[in-house]
Amino acid sequence: MPAEPSAAPPAEPAPAEPAPALPPSRERAARMFEVQARACDALGSGLYGVLLARAADDIRAGGPCADAVAGYEDAPGPDAIALRLAGGVHALVLTGRSPALAGYYPSVGGSAPGPGEEGACWQAFRAAVAAELPRVREWMTRPPQTNEVGRANLLITGLLRASQSSPLPVRLFELGASSGLNLRPERFRYTVDADGYGWGPVDSPVLLGTAWKGAPPAWLTEAAAAHPELAVIEREGCDPSPIDPLSATGSLALRAYVWPDQAARHARLAGALRLAAELPSTVRPVGAAEFLAGIDTRPGTLTAVWHSVMRQYVPAEEWAQVERELARLAAAGTAEAPFVHIAFEPERDGERFPFRLTVRQGMGKREVLAEASPHGLPARAV
Repeated sequence: MPAEPSAAPPAEPAPAEPAPALPPSRERAARMFEVQARACDALGSGLYGVLLARAADDIRAGGPCADAVAGYEDAPGPDAIALRLAGGVHALVLTGRSPALAGYYPSVGGSAPGPGEEGACWQAFRAAVAAELPRVREWMTRPPQTNEVGRANLLITGLLRASQSSPLPVRLFELGASSGLNLRPERFRYTVDADGYGWGPVDSPVLLGTAWKGAPPAWLTEAAAAHPELAVIEREGCDPSPIDPLSATGSLALRAYVWPDQAARHARLAGALRLAAELPSTVRPVGAAEFLAGIDTRPGTLTAVWHSVMRQYVPAEEWAQVERELARLAAAGTAEAPFVHIAFEPERDGERFPFRLTVRQGMGKREVLAEASPHGLPARAV
């Protein structure tokens, strides 16, 4: 009997096709989302920490988030494409266009995802991007403008510092004012729970609690006691793209860019919008240098120029003009017509980039008075 033929050896598997290389621009966008996710988590938004990290993976995979940011992948860091996408989705939630995601957004009464719920929250976020892609992409054209009300904590500190030597009515001018909500700092209430410190109207709709980490500096306590009120007689700002806080679209933009799981920030914004309706201010649609060129000191008043977390958005050549205008105003300042420059901006300090409050009165020495989180609360004396 002939031998049974032996089985043929198994065929060698065909070599797998190499995965196509991810376009460098898409990888860059994904990394920007990861950076922003870590920043949001560090600043108290666990919700965005989760969602933006998942969105980074979706961009790499070519999912709906990749479609949303297409064409914006190479935008510079200050353009904050992750926050643009997040703001666009938040606007869907705020306007009732994403009810499934709304259940996870505290800003509309939902509950941030607990353990084991992150996956379902992410799927709702991804589905919202896919279903409303044209609307989300429209938000990609908008620079994030939170007009962070907490930063008034630094502004009022600078004004009280200047009022120690120049107790005069204040003319307040803000660079990069967005919707001008921080042009009413004397109408806000600032407190430090552990210390009992408080300044500003007790019935203010804007409460900036935990204004300082620990007790405020002694000079501030003294200045606050000496000046329980400040008279702001002029308030004007500038912004290349100002937002009208009294319009429906403007109010939505401001609310959409506040992170949905940060209730205190939403409460401060709601109060500031109420004050904006009661006490109008002007925000001119011009650049900072052009705006400053039209300002002069005035006898019998303290002229104050203030800006917060906006320096990074101004081109170098324009900022050089801004500095020339600030130098002109400083040189023009006198005891009868004083000038003060107040800034809250990130500064390099070795490997750190702390956000610092600096004050310079006239031609005097530039003082570093405090550091704070980018949102302005709490401050810490330095």
